Amino acid sequence: MTELVEHGQLFIGGELTDPAGKDVIEVISPHTEEVIGRVPHASREDVDRAVAVARRAFDEGPWPRATLEERIEVVTRIKDGIAARHEEIARVISSENGSPYSWSVLAQALGAMMVWDAAIRVARDYTYEERRDGVLGPILVRREPVGVVAAVVPWNVPQFVAAAKLAPALLAGCTVVLKPSPESPLDAYLLGEIAQQAGLPQGVLSILPADREVSEYLVGHPGIDKVAFTGSVAAGKRVMEVAARHLTRVTLELGGKSAAVVLPDSDVQAAVSGIVPAAWMNNGQACVAQTRILVPRARYDEYADAFAAAASALKVGDPLDPATQVGPLVARRQQQRNLDYIRIGQEEGAKILTGGGRPAGLERGWYVEPTLFGDVHNAMRIAREEIFGPVICLLPYGDEEEAVKIANDSDYGLSGSVWTADVAHGIEVARRVRTGTYSVNTFSLDMLGPFGGYKNSGLGREFGPEGYGAYLEHKMIHLPAGA
Repeated sequence: MTELVEHGQLFIGGELTDPAGKDVIEVISPHTEEVIGRVPHASREDVDRAVAVARRAFDEGPWPRATLEERIEVVTRIKDGIAARHEEIARVISSENGSPYSWSVLAQALGAMMVWDAAIRVARDYTYEERRDGVLGPILVRREPVGVVAAVVPWNVPQFVAAAKLAPALLAGCTVVLKPSPESPLDAYLLGEIAQQAGLPQGVLSILPADREVSEYLVGHPGIDKVAFTGSVAAGKRVMEVAARHLTRVTLELGGKSAAVVLPDSDVQAAVSGIVPAAWMNNGQACVAQTRILVPRARYDEYADAFAAAASALKVGDPLDPATQVGPLVARRQQQRNLDYIRIGQEEGAKILTGGGRPAGLERGWYVEPTLFGDVHNAMRIAREEIFGPVICLLPYGDEEEAVKIANDSDYGLSGSVWTADVAHGIEVARRVRTGTYSVNTFSLDMLGPFGGYKNSGLGREFGPEGYGAYLEHKMIHLPAGA
């Protein structure tokens, strides 16, 4: 049995503080279905306190007025602290959300460390002030921190997404109220410890685990200058609506239904070995997962057999077992959602090539077999709606024009990939698919480039100078002639 982790206080302004209320969040293991942790449930009063502390730290404190190098020193210590404790962080996250431990080490913990590191590189190279020759005379263009940031992160990759928001915000000189998901608040306490030990000044960071109601209060708070949100499309629309009351700036990273386009000249095994980890990563609970696999109709049976064999070979089990490739889904509701979509797919006429239910021998835990549907057409719900689990669709196409059309025929536009023997041609295909990120003969997410989506996949960008700029305001100063 996993040792119960209990936290009785909230991390507000860099200090552990008693919560205003007595409500508690219970963290349930998706593997054992037992309580593995308890933390305070932040209230509106706690939000008011955290925002007031962040406001004061931004308006009067040293952090926004520190030099860039001084901020980099502190952020570097946060990055190093995450690296030093990456195995502990990975274990905690796998226990909370079911992410396979091997994946947690690389993506949840070391991946988060890489985000912090990349943000430091971007901050160092960024231009904060420049002179220009204006139409009416010389001008000075400055970039200044946007202010108090509300960072709302999901349960699927909590440290990675927190880093995507915290690192640029802190380096820019902002103060932050971080709102972790109630499914995965335990790792946020580790981050709070690391930030405190790194010497982050008082008031700069608060961490408030809470549900949607309190999240909505936070993003609608008049003391917030910017909201950085990652989550579902429905929640993102609500965040934008609430933030609009105060014209609060927003960045939204939302859902996806990404297509992996396998061209006729591709090598079967190369495509399968590249796409399978990208489709079933993190138990399929990834917004960038390649959940629609498009294969040429003329070679459909060959690809169907190869993908089904690879999916059926994935090892399902305890997320803390280093050999596990697919763990349980984060909550019973997610398990039921996936099982419902499996039923819907069958009712729509799609054929289950492998999987389709609960794994044998895993009656306890919120498990769903790695499932591959064949004979899918793009009008089916399973091809259009984000399932967020280990349920993947295989779609045949006639020619390349049809493949690109299918890839673009989606309400989403977050990610995608193309697999071909001709990289130059793959780049041409990439240019035609309307998504924010794309890969040729690989699948990756580079922290020095812009990440975000078209259409319902979001608004704004994270990572790279484009994402860093979202935490800065632009100011123009007119100068007298000859200055």
